[in-house]
Amino acid sequence: MTDRQQLIVNNVDANKQMIFDAERWLWAHPQTGFTEWEANEYLTEKFESLGYELTQAGNIPGFYTEIDTGKPGPTLVIMGELDALDISNHPESVNGMTHCCGHHAQGAALLGVAAALKAPGALDGLCGKIRLMMVPAEEMIQLGFREQLRNDGVIHFFSGKIELMRRGFYDGADIAVMVHGGSSNPNDPVDFTCNSGNNGCIMKTVKFKGKSSHAGGAPHLGINAQYAAMLGMQAANDLRETFQEKDMIRFHPVAMGVNCAVNIIPDEFILESHVRAKTIAAIEVENKKLNRAMAGAALAMGAGVEISDRPGHSPAYHDPAYMKLIEQCCKDLVGDDKVVFDYQAWQTGTSDFGDVTQIMPGVQFTCMGATGTVHGIDYQVADANRLCANSAKAQLFVAEALLGNEAAAAKEIIANYKPAYPSAKALIDTVNRLIMDKDAVVYDENGNAVIDFQNA
Repeated sequence: MTDRQQLIVNNVDANKQMIFDAERWLWAHPQTGFTEWEANEYLTEKFESLGYELTQAGNIPGFYTEIDTGKPGPTLVIMGELDALDISNHPESVNGMTHCCGHHAQGAALLGVAAALKAPGALDGLCGKIRLMMVPAEEMIQLGFREQLRNDGVIHFFSGKIELMRRGFYDGADIAVMVHGGSSNPNDPVDFTCNSGNNGCIMKTVKFKGKSSHAGGAPHLGINAQYAAMLGMQAANDLRETFQEKDMIRFHPVAMGVNCAVNIIPDEFILESHVRAKTIAAIEVENKKLNRAMAGAALAMGAGVEISDRPGHSPAYHDPAYMKLIEQCCKDLVGDDKVVFDYQAWQTGTSDFGDVTQIMPGVQFTCMGATGTVHGIDYQVADANRLCANSAKAQLFVAEALLGNEAAAAKEIIANYKPAYPSAKALIDTVNRLIMDKDAVVYDENGNAVIDFQNA
């Protein structure tokens, strides 16, 4: 460990109690995406008490502050997430919500980063800027609520990072990093892990529309929307063998149910799902096939079907050279035997951190310190020092490695990175193409149907 790294460790350790207090407070005040006002207010007060001026998102939670080293150089974004999950059967849920993905620990760690950067000499030898950002709504849940926010003009996108990107929060940024909390056996010595990236996704709501009638006395007068949905799921399952392994496709529809009594033919049935894949192009291809399956199922039953597609998360790509730098920072902090970075592994889950990596180099790595199942009812924070304090130290080690030495490392990574899109606007224009609201099957007065399940 270098003298500068030891200074970082000392600066974080000096603020450990504040970090641990924040972790417990945020854990006890979970709120889901775009409603995280309690966490936003708490962290705002803490950041401002440290002397930071914040730029707030306004009508949604989220803020950033920027630290200028006084020397020209790249701008590094370090992020944390605000939102919890709606998982009411967790033993410590509050109003049906729990931080069983560990996002609360990100907020506590970022507060530790902010406090450490205020220490005397913390910016010595660095150049460029460090932008600390708290982001809402990473978890892609409660689609109906987010659709209402969209209809009300509050948001345009369903996830926090691209929504803040649309609002200019990433303007002028060059490179990004974030740490996600991980879960492991308490006897597992590994503290930090990372893989090469993860899938992106599109959000899908499919509403089958039939005709109600008496289920016992006159079923022949009805059109069963539930049966149409069951056909649609069967057709989608039969398409799975056409998914190519290289694209890492995942489709997992959930039946949202009916709103009628058992003796009524259901006239409406809603499915929700994600369509996940390794590239945006693959998402577009497979999504069209799945839309066709839903339209065909509706036609077979004489039902209608309304398909609503919304952009979810973009795929995340971790630049190998940047991963190498972060891997070394983690090893400097905890030792070689406690760090496992896999440059071949790919995760089929999604995160809106992928939206960031579409326009700049970024790595999201994992810091252990929780036990149980991530997103599960047994998730608990076991070691806040590993989960929060080590996270803060590692991110500051990364900032030091990137922005020290005239930012030579950051400049090289940025120069060699080939983003999928040249700008935030180019990415936003592309994902906007995924937005669709369409009656995919429309009948004329003679019962003939016109099928249209694609974005024109």
